Amino acid sequence: MILLTGATGKTGSETAKALAKRGVKARALVRDAAKAQVLQAAGLELAVGDVADTDSVRRALAGVERLLILLPNSQRQVELEQQLVDLAKAAGVRHVVKMSSMEAVASASTPIPQGHWAVEEYIRASGMAWTMVKPNFFMQNFLASAKSIKENHSFSLPMGDGRTAMADARDIGAVAAEVLAGRGHEGRSYEITGPELLSFHDVAARFSEVLGARIAYVPADPAAYLGILKRVLNEWHANAVSQLFREIAEGPAPHVTDTFRRLLGREPIPLAQFIRDHIAAFR
Repeated sequence: MILLTGATGKTGSETAKALAKRGVKARALVRDAAKAQVLQAAGLELAVGDVADTDSVRRALAGVERLLILLPNSQRQVELEQQLVDLAKAAGVRHVVKMSSMEAVASASTPIPQGHWAVEEYIRASGMAWTMVKPNFFMQNFLASAKSIKENHSFSLPMGDGRTAMADARDIGAVAAEVLAGRGHEGRSYEITGPELLSFHDVAARFSEVLGARIAYVPADPAAYLGILKRVLNEWHANAVSQLFREIAEGPAPHVTDTFRRLLGREPIPLAQFIRDHIAAFR
């Protein structure tokens, strides 16, 4: 049995779909069964409970051999993920798969990558088999700019001239499913990217080509954008996201990897295809 956390999120739901397509038996720990009906309809078993509640987690872990740790970024993320590791080990879980990030390295200097790295190290020291899935920027992040792209023919982010090798959440979910259901992935860290290294000006050009209208990228002032984030996120989360965006704007560009192609035997989804697949949101 496989247990998924984060199965109602953008990446977790894609992992669940990919496992269901493979006919793999899996269980999802969810807080609200009514909001997870699509997972149940796809064939997943639901365990209702909060990841912060140890009793809920223990019940969900019954009979589980493999665990996907995929929690939203938060000030408690390290604490909650390490607690999951401890509970999994006590329950006899053999293999833990951690959704991390490419930025999570020993020298990470911002809160979100530092947290991911701390949990990676905790898992490696646990004695259980492990695999780290480390994506980069998500194409699905542009859905938050859909209204502006549709109405103003522009989008604004504080990325400056930074570049990223963004990946589609469907591909990241497919990798997670392969790692959970396949063989030979123990002790591996998989960096997942899309097929292109793109600046956000390049992103605007892809939107323009697919939509048939000029879409502009307007670099946002980082301080002003932080103010916008604080309207929708708590202070810790807003500051952490802002620092992550600054790394994209100022840091070295990541490398494009062939990991997806090697694991899945097909090409990763390019940004233009992502836009076509979600064209109703942008046009």
